Amino acid sequence: MTHYVIYDGNCNLCSTLVQLLEKLDQGKQFQYAPMQDQATLEQFGITSQDCEKGMLLINANVPQQRWQGSDAAEEIGRLLPLGEVFINAYRAMPGVKWGGDRLYVQVRDNRYAWFGRRSSLYESAYPICNTDACRK
Repeated sequence: MTHYVIYDGNCNLCSTLVQLLEKLDQGKQFQYAPMQDQATLEQFGITSQDCEKGMLLINANVPQQRWQGSDAAEEIGRLLPLGEVFINAYRAMPGVKWGGDRLYVQVRDNRYAWFGRRSSLYESAYPICNTDACRK
């Protein structure tokens, strides 16, 4: 099953985490597009206001099934090998999910100040490709 990750391609932290995920997954489960790719956003009915709420994860088979922000990060973790065990434990500990959600918001809102802004847009080696023309 493929999932699409919409991330901030100008954010150093976001781009570094996408690069790590690319190395772990090698395009098997995840394809990526930066939030700055207007054509891809339009294709999925995503607005710039939606992007302000954080990264998005979209189920490629059922595009209406989406996760955003810390929920997207958790779902990505769950989909990785052995990830479900860790995510279930994280969600089961009282107050930890609540704290994680608040931490995500703080990082999201301060990402450029804390981690810097890239001088050029990071574009993944595994871009979102859902047409026959781009699969060839």
